[in-house]
Amino acid sequence: MPPETRYAKAGDIHIAYQVVGTGPIDLVIIPGLWTHVEHQWEEPGFARFLERLASFTRLIVLDARGAGLSDRALELPPMEQQMDDVLAVLDAVGSESAAFFGLSQAGPMAILFAASHPERTAGLVLYGSYASPRRKDGYPYGRTLEWMADYDRLIDERWGSGVFLAQVAPSRVDDEQFRRWWSRYERLSYGPSNALAYFRMNGQVDVRAILPTIRVPTLVLQRRNDVYRDPGHAHYLAEHIPGAKLVELDGADHLPYVGDADGVVDEVQEFLTGVRPPPDHDRVLATVLYTDIVQSTERASVLHDKAWGDLLERHRAVVRRELTRFRGREVDTAGDGFLATFDGPARAVRCAQAIVEAVQGIGMKVRAGIHTGEIMLVGEGVAGIAVHIGARVVAMAAPNQVLASSTVRDLVAGSGIEFDDFGTHTLKGVPGQWHLFVARPATPNRD
Repeated sequence: MPPETRYAKAGDIHIAYQVVGTGPIDLVIIPGLWTHVEHQWEEPGFARFLERLASFTRLIVLDARGAGLSDRALELPPMEQQMDDVLAVLDAVGSESAAFFGLSQAGPMAILFAASHPERTAGLVLYGSYASPRRKDGYPYGRTLEWMADYDRLIDERWGSGVFLAQVAPSRVDDEQFRRWWSRYERLSYGPSNALAYFRMNGQVDVRAILPTIRVPTLVLQRRNDVYRDPGHAHYLAEHIPGAKLVELDGADHLPYVGDADGVVDEVQEFLTGVRPPPDHDRVLATVLYTDIVQSTERASVLHDKAWGDLLERHRAVVRRELTRFRGREVDTAGDGFLATFDGPARAVRCAQAIVEAVQGIGMKVRAGIHTGEIMLVGEGVAGIAVHIGARVVAMAAPNQVLASSTVRDLVAGSGIEFDDFGTHTLKGVPGQWHLFVARPATPNRD
């Protein structure tokens, strides 16, 4: 569940903020053009990004004045007033000193805050940011006047349609669900006129002159192939902020929670705590659940595209509801099914039983396959032989059937879950013979 949204008073204006985590270091995310402290939790990748930051900090997220859930403003405030709003939030949460994460367009304001209030700044992280958005003499990395005019037109004519997704998250342009979330994120961040006002005001910013005055530890992060932000900005920042550390990361996505988000968080964690987290390829014991829609191709051919798309969305909503209920972690929705992991096999079985029953209510049938084994955590994904076994098990399941490996059956002993013998089978690409079992449908009085 998203954290509680609260409000800090900055004069007569209410600034929306949230606090997550109880770490020893306060970390404040200063948002850029897109911001909404509640809607951002509805995107799993964004939520996980915030949760990871909150695992080693007391994370403070806020909506700038005039944006998101903060009070609207007829005129957007200059950076000086934005700093006062941040100070109001810090005072409201009792933070004497915090590190600041300046995201994209918010970088200059974070820079100004760090230079003006070093006593309240423990550290500065600049991600995908700049000293000036415009191209100027001695600063060739900024935007041309033609680019700025075209962007101005796009905001005016197509704000809230997801038109900027190809620039900030090229790896997700074909993900229709993400596009819908992103389009709404735009609309909830600002209305078109306020978005235009923010863009035009921010286009006049130039903090190059104050970079040498920063006296706090600074980390500059930039993805090498960022299609939205020229990496030259990051090099300039690192060269002109005393003692700043530049780290370039792989990837073309501008949004830090898209692509290799763990790589971004790892650098922030090491910068703030001095300790780098374990490598991504961690091995853990987990239960893998695969679900697959029965006869999806045939159903799609009978229904027209919109009707099939609507049915798929209802199916995904049902599955996600049950995953949340049984503490499953969604890993992938490739094809017409889901891949999820659980820290307990009984919850995985009961979740699969609930999914099978629930989707029948929307006129669908699914099959489910479950296996428990050692998996590798690779970024936000999973890999390893246990994942392959789960995929092979679901392929053998019948409609409305939950099929599990003997490992699962043995580990849920005493849980009340009952199984029927499905026999011994060879699983394609997996050595040996595998004894499989069918989980009986849960009785009404069981969770």
